[in-house]
Amino acid sequence: MPRRRAPRRLRPPSRGVRGRCPPLRGAVLASPGRAAPWGALGLLGGPGPPSSPAAPPPISHAVPGWPRLAAQALPRGFPAVTWLVSASSSLRACWEKPDCFLCASLAELYSYTEGPEFLLNRKCFEEDFRIHVRDKKWTELDKNQHRTHAMRLLDGLEVTAREKRLRVARAILYVAQGTFGECGSEADVQAWMRYNIFLLLEVGTFNALVELLNMEIDNSAACSSAVRKPAISLADSTDLRVLLNIMYLIVETVRQEAEGDKAEWKTMRQTFRAELGAPLYNNEPFSVMLFGMVTKFCSGHAPHFPMKKVLLLLWKTVLCTLGGFEELQSMKAEKREILGLPPLPEDSIKVIRNMRAASPPASASDLIEQQQKRGRREHKALIKQDNLDAFNERDPYKADDSREEEEENDDDNSLEGETFPLERDEVMPPPTQHPPSDRIACPKGLPWAPKVREKDIEMFLESSRSKFIGYTLGSDTNTVVGLPRPIHESIRTLKQHKYTSIAEVQVHMEDEYLRSPLSGGEEEVEQVPAEILYQGLLPSLPQYMIALLKILLAAAPTSKAKTDSINILADVLPEEMPTTVLQSMKLGVDVNRHKEIIVKAISAVLLLLLKHFKLNHIYQFEYMAQHLVFANCIPLILKFFNQNIMSYITAKNSISVLDYPYCVVHELPELTAESLEAGDNNQFCWRNLFSCINLLRILNKLTKWKHSRTMMLVVFKSAPILKRALKVKQAMMQLYVLKLLKVQTKYLGRQWRKSNMKTMSAIYQKVRHRLNDDWAYGNDLDARPWDFQAEECALRASIERFNSRRYDRAHSNPDFLPVDNCLQSVLGQRVELPEDFQVNYDLWLEREVFSRPISWEELLQ
Repeated sequence: MPRRRAPRRLRPPSRGVRGRCPPLRGAVLASPGRAAPWGALGLLGGPGPPSSPAAPPPISHAVPGWPRLAAQALPRGFPAVTWLVSASSSLRACWEKPDCFLCASLAELYSYTEGPEFLLNRKCFEEDFRIHVRDKKWTELDKNQHRTHAMRLLDGLEVTAREKRLRVARAILYVAQGTFGECGSEADVQAWMRYNIFLLLEVGTFNALVELLNMEIDNSAACSSAVRKPAISLADSTDLRVLLNIMYLIVETVRQEAEGDKAEWKTMRQTFRAELGAPLYNNEPFSVMLFGMVTKFCSGHAPHFPMKKVLLLLWKTVLCTLGGFEELQSMKAEKREILGLPPLPEDSIKVIRNMRAASPPASASDLIEQQQKRGRREHKALIKQDNLDAFNERDPYKADDSREEEEENDDDNSLEGETFPLERDEVMPPPTQHPPSDRIACPKGLPWAPKVREKDIEMFLESSRSKFIGYTLGSDTNTVVGLPRPIHESIRTLKQHKYTSIAEVQVHMEDEYLRSPLSGGEEEVEQVPAEILYQGLLPSLPQYMIALLKILLAAAPTSKAKTDSINILADVLPEEMPTTVLQSMKLGVDVNRHKEIIVKAISAVLLLLLKHFKLNHIYQFEYMAQHLVFANCIPLILKFFNQNIMSYITAKNSISVLDYPYCVVHELPELTAESLEAGDNNQFCWRNLFSCINLLRILNKLTKWKHSRTMMLVVFKSAPILKRALKVKQAMMQLYVLKLLKVQTKYLGRQWRKSNMKTMSAIYQKVRHRLNDDWAYGNDLDARPWDFQAEECALRASIERFNSRRYDRAHSNPDFLPVDNCLQSVLGQRVELPEDFQVNYDLWLEREVFSRPISWEELLQ
């Protein structure tokens, strides 16, 4: 018998797990009033607001049997506590309500180069405050006094002198930052910040800031000055940065609900969301104004725009007006009910939340050890069916460290999950029964309910009739005369799992409108926020997509510096470049962090727009997706992943003691080159993990059911790039990588499938099944390469017909317009004549009427 090794024991978590620096504290605990989320393993902990002074309960109490779970889920030598706590909680909160940790979203707004401006804002506020209030602090005033001073600051924004206006704006920014000079802890700063921001919103600060921002955008003097400068620094965008900082704080604070919110605050939140999404600013939504800033920056006319702040504000504005993924899920269920469709088979958010990640790849030492033991392997006995059943029914979360895993070293090392019993040295013993407190409820079977499209049923019936009867009946899916009984059962099974999407209904309705434009009547378009935003983006949507992808390319870690690329570092580089090694290291961390935040914001904006447009109308989604494809979004995302993805996920481009609000409440320790090089105590960067998952989801949405775009994945050799991304041990990221591998598996050849059987097994276990989809084989009838260009052209024609019918009223078909045949009403219409014509009316009469002979006989005939 082979010798068994005793299971390794993990020490119970100590108070050091929580961490003493702000990022760790933000990573461990959830937002106020919410339970701490445990994403990748689907574990739930107790509630613990970030501002709570009490230490959180030990993880061993919150999660029964956590050391055993950690031992199974993590590779050897991996710091289990930190991975479980920080990865799970941060990522799931980041996905359910992106960036719901207020501390993290506040810290990312400011670059480390902006640190000295915190004290400058405080100085501007206190100088003005002491003129009117001498013997009290801001925190000691009552609500009426607060409101009076806020109105006074708002009046100061209307002065014409730029310097005075900037000082007042800095004072308002200090108020929005929570008047941190009078607070003793981060919790106090956040509480006063929330109170102050609702106060500023109540007196109408946001609308005044929008007007100032519009004025700064049109400031041609600043733009021309920035264009002529050889090097742009932080000082060139001071006014814009102050305005964007205030607006970001308002949007980010107001959009998040808290337990202690007053009734009037909830009313203000609903009103603010409605105004933010309505076309009130230059007859367009506020998001369109920010998109205009992005295109102006990329065109080179305004290189001084602080693009990171613009993109962050754009993301939070879209998130506030359209809603996050949970709201999207509820809107989807409501829309299906309105259209008379059956409810969704499952909640995708909950399914992914409970999904378990496959183990990371084996290390080099493990592979060497396996190769050495392979020579000593004894003959393996066959296993009885009872033992196989016991293996299939055992607890999937049970620790496996008591046995040595000895797997064949095939070419597929990207997923080292559960080993099959035939590959073990001994027969699997019966499953050990654990007490109920140590067991975690997990769904049995596959995580997703299988789906079948109407088109799939039609194709199946067509092929069956051609084979057994010799003729077809088109789209008839009910007639089964002459078909064998097994075919009847197959059709019944397919219809049981038939899924009709909202997009299919919308395409059918659009075809009906085009087929019968007169009898179909006028379409009633509901003016929801997504519809209003699409109407605002429609005229220049291709330029917006190109601009976002240009900035994404410049911020990607795999991009090389080129002379023609845009400069995205205008709002991070100081006026005077660093002179010491420490300053250079700090600036290097700041620049890398700056790029990561830009990637995060762009990926979140694109994904939110794609999902909301797809729900609102499928052709709005297809229009945006097609322009992303035309702008080379697919190769750009693949280029982004063509790097050491584990290094990107575990990058430590942050200095925790310089993050806001920690840096304004505590005394800062002395920074050294060693401390900067060591980074913080986080084992991964959840910001980069969030960006990677967003980009994978965008790639999935662009390629789903599109054979031409799937072939682009094959042509660009995405399989090895995506397979490397499977090394990241996070369930959601692995799911979307496996989806992308699934759609192209049939084109990769038999040898690839043979040498990547573990990846194929993972696809089967984690990705939704389409019952008659031969994804693992190359017999797809729709995959005709000569039809790819025709497919895109047909889609483009459908999109153009939709946009022309619904939005292009000026150039609509004149044959379908009503005609007025009454002479009196036609002559009685009031015609607006141009001003120059009215001035020269006598001249026109003389030249066009009196000087020309008129043959009245011919006219009367």
